[in-house]
Amino acid sequence: MNNPFASLELWGALFGGLALFLFGMDSMTKALKLTAGDHMKDFLARFTRNRFVGAGMGAIITSIIQSSSVTTVLLVGFISAGIMSMAQSVPVIIGANIGTTITAQILAFKVTKLALLLIAVGFFLSFVSKKKKLQQYGLMIMGLGLVFYGMSIMSDGMKPLRLYQPFIDFMITLESPIFAAFVGAAFTALIQSSSATTGILIVMAGQGLLGLESAIALTLGSNIGTCVTAGLASIGKPREAVRTAVVHTLFNVLGAAIWIGLVPQLADIARWLSPVHDELSGVARLAAESPRQIANVHTFFNLANALIFIGFTTQIARLVEWLIPDKPIRIDEELLPKFLDEALLSTPSIALENASREIARMGLYARSIVDESMPLVITGTKFDIKKLADKDKVIDSLHYHIIEYLSLISSSDLSKLQSKRLVDLIQIANELELIGDRIATDLVVSSIKRINENVIVSEQTARVLMKFHREVIKAFDSALTALSTSDRTLANTVRAMKGDVTKMNKEITRYEIQRLTADAPNRIATYTREVEILDIFANIFRIIRRIAYFQVEQTKKTVENSPPEVTEAVPSKEQT
Repeated sequence: MNNPFASLELWGALFGGLALFLFGMDSMTKALKLTAGDHMKDFLARFTRNRFVGAGMGAIITSIIQSSSVTTVLLVGFISAGIMSMAQSVPVIIGANIGTTITAQILAFKVTKLALLLIAVGFFLSFVSKKKKLQQYGLMIMGLGLVFYGMSIMSDGMKPLRLYQPFIDFMITLESPIFAAFVGAAFTALIQSSSATTGILIVMAGQGLLGLESAIALTLGSNIGTCVTAGLASIGKPREAVRTAVVHTLFNVLGAAIWIGLVPQLADIARWLSPVHDELSGVARLAAESPRQIANVHTFFNLANALIFIGFTTQIARLVEWLIPDKPIRIDEELLPKFLDEALLSTPSIALENASREIARMGLYARSIVDESMPLVITGTKFDIKKLADKDKVIDSLHYHIIEYLSLISSSDLSKLQSKRLVDLIQIANELELIGDRIATDLVVSSIKRINENVIVSEQTARVLMKFHREVIKAFDSALTALSTSDRTLANTVRAMKGDVTKMNKEITRYEIQRLTADAPNRIATYTREVEILDIFANIFRIIRRIAYFQVEQTKKTVENSPPEVTEAVPSKEQT
């Protein structure tokens, strides 16, 4: 027989089919992340306290989106944000491996005949519908159809190989489990999809090109090969991402090592679990039985591995934290963002969550500067004032990185709710940066003038100003807590403080006017500086109220889930 590998038709069928398969998987995953990202986040956050429930959630979510890497990205986001511990993430990673086996179960059915119908239905649904959610559902259906169609093309293209002796001889070499596992790992690492490897094995088995034992060893290898994707993605990433990749790798490598010497026993289990076709014989029987056997054994050993390792999640977490210790803190560490991981950009719901976390961190720096500013502005030296101004560099640096990160998120395909949240986060970040500027510029300039003019603030006036300052800090603390916890009630409380703060402002202003008439040296300069300080902190309070306003609006949109168009303008400083 002529060499089929010399035929462009064969290579076109193999690589073209594989391309359609991978493109279909990618389209499905992207559409599912956009439609279910927020729900997946909520499910994982809510159901990971118990290790068995956590494993179940990992399996369910991964079986829906058919991508353990997406599940891993969600976990990295939660760990980075402090919502989940490393120990809580381990069961989810274990469960994710079970979820990936659903692809094999679906592909083992004779579903390729539905491919073109699914592509047509998905295309028209995404093309005709004007609702974004229906368009995403259409893309999911079309992606599934492309997966099936890619399998069909590969299956037809491989038919000539059944009679090509060199290929048959190579397949015989795969009877060595270790060599077959190595081939499976290398191929999966190359195409970066264990689901695609399993699909190809089912196609080959359906053509009678591959024995069950060889397919099992190749599948074990594919479990190791899929770790390469997570490993590459974690390079240069935060420690949380690296640790998650290491957990995934440890689990898969140890799981494969357990079973690599038990391939014949796994084959017996697969035959016992799967339907038989006694009416067939030879290649026809192999082609009829092997796909279902491969799918079942794939599910079996991943489920068995989960049961073996589920009792050691805490120990695995401690081992990985020992292997990958925290980085030593650098001098400029506070200037750099902690939660802005670009690997999360493909999942906007988590990326926005981490941006919010970073903004809250920025808010804590702004709050600390405001807190220590009042004593310095009253009695501080020029050296003290300069040190205070330098601290604004942290806020400016974090603001730059946050805005840059949010601009990257904005280029994603966001839902209406996510787009509005992104705008609110930008505005909150801008307001916090403005607070830093009020301290680093206005308050610093006023303090230097106080020193140059030999102004001495009396103890009585200092107590009055400090009381006003404490009210501003109280509002700031409440606004930051509302930001971190999405507490709409607390944000409204900050908004409601306007009356008391305005009243206090007027009382201090009257007090200053009375002091103006007093017989005291340097009275005009003293009055000017003291009123200036009061005005700066009143301005900071107005900024804090605007931050609370954006938080009220954001939580309102979240509760409504499909908010109406916002026509009300952002309140001006005069309105606030």
